[in-house]
Parts: sequence; structure tokens; C-alpha cells
Amino acid sequence: MDYKERTKKSEELYNRANKVLPAGVSYSIRALPPYPFYVREATGVKIKDVDGNTYTDYWVGHGALILGHSPKPVIEAVMEQLDKGTHFGFAHEHEVALAEKIIKHLPSGEKMRYCASGTEANMYGSRLARAYTGNMKMLKIEGGWHGGYDSLHAHVSPPYERSESAGLNPKVTEDTFAVPFNDLDSTRKIVKKHKFSCIILEPVMGAAGFLTPEPGYLEGLREICNENDILLIFDEVVTGFRLGLGGAQEYYGVEPDMTILGKIIGGGFPIGAFCASDEIMEKISHIKYPEPETRSAHGGTFTGNPISTVAGKATIEELEKKPIYKKIDSLGEKMRKGLGDIFERGKIPASVTGVGSVFGIHFQETPPKNAGDTMNNDMNITKKYFQHMLEKGIIYLSPTTSHSWISSPHIEEDVDEYLAATEEFIKNYTV
Repeated sequence: MDYKERTKKSEELYNRANKVLPAGVSYSIRALPPYPFYVREATGVKIKDVDGNTYTDYWVGHGALILGHSPKPVIEAVMEQLDKGTHFGFAHEHEVALAEKIIKHLPSGEKMRYCASGTEANMYGSRLARAYTGNMKMLKIEGGWHGGYDSLHAHVSPPYERSESAGLNPKVTEDTFAVPFNDLDSTRKIVKKHKFSCIILEPVMGAAGFLTPEPGYLEGLREICNENDILLIFDEVVTGFRLGLGGAQEYYGVEPDMTILGKIIGGGFPIGAFCASDEIMEKISHIKYPEPETRSAHGGTFTGNPISTVAGKATIEELEKKPIYKKIDSLGEKMRKGLGDIFERGKIPASVTGVGSVFGIHFQETPPKNAGDTMNNDMNITKKYFQHMLEKGIIYLSPTTSHSWISSPHIEEDVDEYLAATEEFIKNYTV
């Protein structure tokens, strides 16, 4: 039975959705061809759609669900809080408790503020960097994704000179510059020409396909920032509490001046945060800087929401007391090695990237070291591979980007099934 035959109810929902949602979806990357399946429930890493089909999930809520769907400790903590209030709009104990957990584990953090998403965290964090340094220009990485915030919504997809969205005021992005990932020479050259407030990057590039830093790269950026009074910002929305309790900065041994967080720290609920030293974060203080033009503004209706903070605290407590990282990193290593062996034996050029519990597949002969290199990826094969895996009950996003996340409910058998499905695709692939 093919996809359309087994997803009749999803097709009906998609027809309804097209009447009220542009393109029938709430986010373009969820638009699976010919239409998305609609989820009814999810437990662990198994998703069941409205037609009763079950999928093994490697998308796990945009990577936010390191404990999988509906983990018991998080659900219990949230259920206990629901009767006490879902949103206060006032200070509460849970926002303090989660912040204490985060600051305890984050090497570079001394103080933090909450937001409702990673996009907001990047917006407020980069604003704070400009306020603290007094410089308006920012340097990012080509292909780096920092959410939909206007000033950083530039140089995301090639050709990097083009606008990333209709309606983006060019005046908002004219002070945002970009260089390739893993390229210290280009960084040094552009720093000599401009006075930047910050260099902001994902220490492991997420949307570009889990590209990892070459030895010495992050250390080199730290050195450049020190020499030029530039703040180094790690956007750890993807890697924070994913590569370990201390994130990528602990994993690679390089401390930024500011860290952007999201995803995992909300335990499956909307959240964002930005963290830095006491000195930098004080630039937000309305007490120390009572005049609005002297401080960096921050706020938000759902900032520090009690449900999100309770869920986040419960998640981190599970990560603290169980050997979850050892398990998922081991599965990630098995997956990357297994895929590499399959591609080496096969007839299709392919490279595997990633670290820890994340992995990306690029159908190209030379492993990409930056986002520009991923343009060599064979998109036709990528789409066919996605469709094949979907037919096998394996799901990730999106059809044009083969990158995946492993979470604690994944087991050896899941990895074996993924590898077997991949080997079948490679053996039977025809142009």
C-alpha cells in the first residue's frame, strides 16, 4: 500500500488545512510531498498518525525532545503544575530553579534571561551584544540559521547576497556580514575592515547538515575576538544540552562570551534563553540603567512561563541522573559508522557528518566543511532517499535535508532498521 492509500484521513485534513493555512501547513518545512501525514499521538520515538500508521521519529520535535515524546518525568511535572497555573505573568520559583540548573552546567554563563523561542533569544542576545560594545555591525557564518530575526536572517542560503525573504528591509541587514564556516583566514580579513560587536555562530551547524568545526577553528575564533574586543556568541539552540550538560562549549573546550539556548531547555514546550557574564547581562538591568536609551530592552508575555520552566527542569534532572548521553552518543557513532560503511560499498557518492547524537547525510563525494560545500549535494537522490525512508516508516525533516537526531528512547534495533533501509535504497537506486 503506497503513501496516498494509507493516509486518506491525512489527505482530508490537508484539504481542510488549505482553506485556513497558507500552503496548508503551519511551517513550510512540514510540507511533505504530496501532503503531510497528521500526527495523532507520539510516545518515545514512535509517532502514530490519524490513519493509524506508525513511524520511527528522527526529527523529535525539531531536536527539542532529547527524552523523546511524552517522557513520564516531564509529563508528571507538567501535570502537577497545570492545576496551579499555566501562566502567571509574575515572578515565580520555577523560573529561578531552571535558571540555576542552566547556569550550573553552562561553562560561560553567570546570568540569563528567558524568551519564548530561539529566534527571540537571538534577537535579544545580539541586541545586548550591540548595546554592550557600542558597535552595530555583526559577523555571522554563511548558512548559519538563527531563527527568523530580521538582522540575522541574512546569508542563510546561496547565493548569499540575495534577500532571504520578501519584506526584509535591507537597512536592517546592511550591518550583518558573513564568512564561511571553518575559515579563519576570511574571518581575520573581514575583522580588519570592520568594527564588529559580535561573531555569532552555531558551533555545530544545524540547518546546514550538522557540520562540525575543524580542530583549532573555535579556538581561533576565540583568539580573534579577544584580540579585537568582539563578543563571541555561540548559538547553542541545537547543541545546548544535546552534546552534554555543558553543550558544545564544554564538548570542544571553548567558552563564548554569550550563549543562545532553546529547544531542550523547555522540555518540549516553547522557550528560549540567552546567557552571559554578570557584567554583560547587567546591561539589561533597569535598576542599573534606568534610562531606556542606556540599557538593552528585553521582555515578553510568555517569558519564563511556568509550564516551560517546570518541563525544562524535569528534563535536565533526567539528564543529570541517567547515563543518557553515553547511550545516545554511542547510537550516534554506530549510525554514522554504519552509514559510512554502506556508502563506501555502494554506488552512490555520499558523506556522513555529525557528532554525538546527531548525523547528516550528504549525497556528494567530498564531505562538506561549510554550507557552501553542501551545494554539491545531489538533490534528486536526497528526495528519493527521503521518500524511501518514509515508506519504511522512518521519518525526519525535511525531504531536501537528510539530517537526524537520536534521543534516549531510540534503541539498537532502531539504528539497525535505519541502516537496513538505507542499504536497500543504495542497492536498488536507479537514476
